[in-house]
Amino acid sequence: MKKTKAVLAASISLLSFNSLGAGFFEDAKSSVGLRTLYYENDIRETGGVDQRQTAQGVRVDYLSGFTEGTVGFGLDVQALLGLNLDGGFDNESASTVNTVTPVKSDGSPVDSWGRLGGNAKVRISKTELKLGNALAPNLPILVTNNSRVMPQAFEGGVINYKEFDGLNLVGGKITNGSSRASSNYSALGVSGGSRGSNSFVFFGGDWTPRKDLLLQYYHSKLENYYVQDFFGLVYTYQIVPGQSLKADLRYFDNGSDGKVGAGGYIFNNAGGFASKPGEVDNKTWSAMFTYTLGSSALMLGYQSVSDDGAMVYVSSGNVRDGNNNLEGQGGASVYLFTDAMANTFVRAGENTTFGQYSYDFAANGLPGLKAYFTYLKGENIKDRAGNGQKYSEWERDMRVDYVVQSGVLKDFGVSLMRGNFRTEIPGSQGGADIDQTRLYLNYTYSFK
Repeated sequence: MKKTKAVLAASISLLSFNSLGAGFFEDAKSSVGLRTLYYENDIRETGGVDQRQTAQGVRVDYLSGFTEGTVGFGLDVQALLGLNLDGGFDNESASTVNTVTPVKSDGSPVDSWGRLGGNAKVRISKTELKLGNALAPNLPILVTNNSRVMPQAFEGGVINYKEFDGLNLVGGKITNGSSRASSNYSALGVSGGSRGSNSFVFFGGDWTPRKDLLLQYYHSKLENYYVQDFFGLVYTYQIVPGQSLKADLRYFDNGSDGKVGAGGYIFNNAGGFASKPGEVDNKTWSAMFTYTLGSSALMLGYQSVSDDGAMVYVSSGNVRDGNNNLEGQGGASVYLFTDAMANTFVRAGENTTFGQYSYDFAANGLPGLKAYFTYLKGENIKDRAGNGQKYSEWERDMRVDYVVQSGVLKDFGVSLMRGNFRTEIPGSQGGADIDQTRLYLNYTYSFK
């Protein structure tokens, strides 16, 4: 009898395996990625907490294909492991959020941490739905941060509708997130908000009516914090082969939702002037123009943040649980040109002029080698004390990337980044001069 049950169970398992169809396995892709990061963050203020740390990340991805038939089913699995190799804070503090690793109760970094997640996916024609906790949106209203050894991940569902050529419609709901320096999932929030929200809903799309023009619109709402509308336009004019001019225009309109401004649903408005300090009332627009000539590219742009409040976006670094313990470990990205190494230049009233020069050394016989130099200057930051004082701040970033093009180490990449940030804003209002260095060693091996 036991033998019969065992054979029956094996037959059912084999039947289930075969019913997946050839596409599920034949179209599957899997990879192993390694990232080593040396991170140095020197806060040049009296009593500042400096961080010097080296960590190793291991990432394993399995992305299945879809089963055959009108409705196809698939599964994506992601396993992540982080190892603290050396260092931490030179002045350990339990109240300080480590941006590279999770921390223990005394503020020191953990030795290792990990995360296992995945997404179930369904495809009908050209429409695809993903449900799970390894979502990595890259949208104007929600950008996944991947600047440490582990990528940020979100839990929820996202649907992509691509039935018409040139039109991609996106919608979904995110309920929780896991930051770049965390193994657990927590509710969502904003800068300064200690109460979590489990509802970030969004919809929108990208329309490419012609190959040189992109039009975008997205709407989102983080319950009890904010509602947001985004409009974008990207146009590329090909002057002659090897020479082009690109315009990228972005506009955000942000307002309050629900309980924001009361209890723990507070938005700190980036420490700048705001007519409603705890609430959301903001309009941010930016324009960027890039002139490309052969291997060189020069980018110039301008960004304006309205006086009523700072730019708002999902950031869970301040979210706390029922026992007032910090749940998130910080780390967020925002779809702005000013999202630089050390600062984002999004304080209320801040007007930022920025530029970047980049060069690709392939034409000089060094394919895979690229260099970037960026400078940003923010002005008109009003003192939140209301005394009429205005502040400015600036940042200078340099970056060199090299990717091995052939041989045993093909696709092995090295990135060296150095940033210097200086601000006139006093420490009592969140100002601090920062020197930051990052060294990345990246390698991904794809099995298919």
